[in-house]
Amino acid sequence: MRTHLRTPIALLAAALVAAGLTSTTSYAATAPARDGVDQPVGTVLESGPLDRDLWIPKTTSRALKLTYVTTDAFGHKALSTGTVFLPKGEAPKGGWPVISWAHGTSGIGDACAPSRVGPALPQRDWAYLGTWMKQGYAIVASDYAGLGTPGMHAYLHNRSTAHNVVDMVKAARNLDLPSSEKLSNKWVVIGQSQGGGGAVATSSYATEFGGKALDFRGGVGTGAPAYIELLVSLPGPGVPPVDVSPALTEYLAYILAGMRYVHPELHINSALTETGKKFVDMGEHACTNEFEKALEGTAIGDFFTKPLASLPGFVQAARDYLGMPETSFEKPVFMANGAVDTDVPMETTAAYVGVITANGADVTFRTYPTDHNGTMQASLVDSVPFVKALFAR
Repeated sequence: MRTHLRTPIALLAAALVAAGLTSTTSYAATAPARDGVDQPVGTVLESGPLDRDLWIPKTTSRALKLTYVTTDAFGHKALSTGTVFLPKGEAPKGGWPVISWAHGTSGIGDACAPSRVGPALPQRDWAYLGTWMKQGYAIVASDYAGLGTPGMHAYLHNRSTAHNVVDMVKAARNLDLPSSEKLSNKWVVIGQSQGGGGAVATSSYATEFGGKALDFRGGVGTGAPAYIELLVSLPGPGVPPVDVSPALTEYLAYILAGMRYVHPELHINSALTETGKKFVDMGEHACTNEFEKALEGTAIGDFFTKPLASLPGFVQAARDYLGMPETSFEKPVFMANGAVDTDVPMETTAAYVGVITANGADVTFRTYPTDHNGTMQASLVDSVPFVKALFAR
């Protein structure tokens, strides 16, 4: 039975951190089915070449964009878009081993979908993903349901993200690729920040959502926002009492926009000032780089007329929406954090690692003397051999 445990030690550790307040062949596009959303998850409704400007530089032989069926935050079938990057060379026997990439924060508006505009931090992400491509892995990457498709993206809703990531692997394997480009059923998930939490959650749900057709080997999550539900339940008028970075204010606005969409019964707007409403509304369409600039000089405490925790049902809803799974990790997981990460404090991640380890998860946890973004590149010295070993099992 899957549970979401919260031990007193983990709660205390997270609360203390919070109080101290990150080829030449072409494919013709296929038309989407009219009743596509009623098809099985992983069904490809549309596929075609990805704009070459959005290829992972120097390592991609072909890249495709597709629309596929997945599951949203309401537990309903929904559409997502995503990309498939094939490495240079010919696929080994059994097909290219697959890495499903869970991307970090880009925004929740349709214009922010990576398959449309690429990653929010291309220099960081392309270098990182290029390293994996050079190892001989195909990379598939979900935009996540509602990000470029009907509905709104439920930012940091880890269960639906796990669905999107798993179903992206199913969809990519359903493409009609030539034998030299076939994909294996063996796969690993990797992710950073928002995607780090998604990758860890996927590692818990992968077998349940993927079924027998997929051979899940394990996951890598860097900068994963553990116990964020505790932090989100703290703000109110003048709280936190000091300004935080625009990035953290942005994350909260995206979370509130997503929760407002998924949980209208909370009446989140009733706790928002005009400033709060303005920026949460803006978060529904503003992509991360422009949104951070717009938020400069705005304090989180200016968002609220009353504490969020005073909204009936908010604390439990935040826990259900944002909480990362603490059980059912059947395969190894690698997690990493920067020691000076101010977006995702290392202490909350360490508390989470302690809990899932006590619950039986096989976790390798590393810290590096760098910040949130630097953790990706710094961790490769350990995560690359970790993933190699997973595929060798």
